[in-house]
Amino acid sequence: MSVKCVCINDKNKPYQIPANKWIKEGNEYHVYFIITVLPQKQLGFLLEEIELDDSCIPYEFFLSQRFMFNPEDLDKLMQLIKDCTETKFSVEEVIKQTQLETVE
Repeated sequence: MSVKCVCINDKNKPYQIPANKWIKEGNEYHVYFIITVLPQKQLGFLLEEIELDDSCIPYEFFLSQRFMFNPEDLDKLMQLIKDCTETKFSVEEVIKQTQLETVE
């Protein structure tokens, strides 16, 4: 399962991540794995379209705040969070860490 999203923040690319492995604002992506990243205690995403490999270390995930989701995909997003992690996130916490807007 994956959930469609759109990048809304591609600023402050870490120098460790090559340009060809970085997200681009306005582009559509598909989240297929979600984890809580530390020390930020935020949701981190793996994307179908970009693989962060050993060349990107220490970065392994994209922070959720860089993406927006369609409101009708919220249930699918919550199910993916449940499927991927034992961490309990409320709908309010997910909304706080991401933006829910219409994806065209």
